[in-house]
Amino acid sequence: MITKKERVAFFMAIGVLSGLFGFVYEVIFYFFNSGCKGWYMRGITFGPWIDIYVIGGFIIYFLCRKIKHKPLLVFAASGVICGSLEYLSGLLIYTLMDGRRAWNYNTEILNFGSLNGFICLRSVLFFALSGVFMIYVMIPFIKMLLNCKYKKFFTNLFITLGFIFIIDELYNVMAQLHLFGLHKASYYYEKLGLKYWSSK
Repeated sequence: MITKKERVAFFMAIGVLSGLFGFVYEVIFYFFNSGCKGWYMRGITFGPWIDIYVIGGFIIYFLCRKIKHKPLLVFAASGVICGSLEYLSGLLIYTLMDGRRAWNYNTEILNFGSLNGFICLRSVLFFALSGVFMIYVMIPFIKMLLNCKYKKFFTNLFITLGFIFIIDELYNVMAQLHLFGLHKASYYYEKLGLKYWSSK
């Protein structure tokens, strides 16, 4: 019987690992997108996670867990889910922030099928494969860790990392809104000499 604490740890693990997956992917992608000229930080937080991947991870889990016996359907559903999320998020940022873009596929490599720069075929296919990876590899891996003989350790680890992520997100949302004179994570990382990739 799974406990309430283990259930919380399970969902915290989905969020943290989805965000970490997105961070690693984007850091690697923008290394090549820059012509292999340097490594670029991504996201708005201090930690190695990107919030849109966290949101996408939860949506994929809840919508695809009941169709996991159909891999092709999981692949297609993941592509539609993440493609829609990416397009709507990009359009919302562009609209609310006076034309500012968090990404712009019009200026990036492998941008075939770009739609207004907010989405492209390459990204949709990658997200579709990522959804398959999540349902058939990541979720079983999390469950394995939370059921092994060290499950108490992993339960506490995922809950701790989840709360760190939440605090990180709340801080940086307030910083983005210019509340309390807080500086964004990018401010401190740039002070350390790290580069951020930005699309205007």
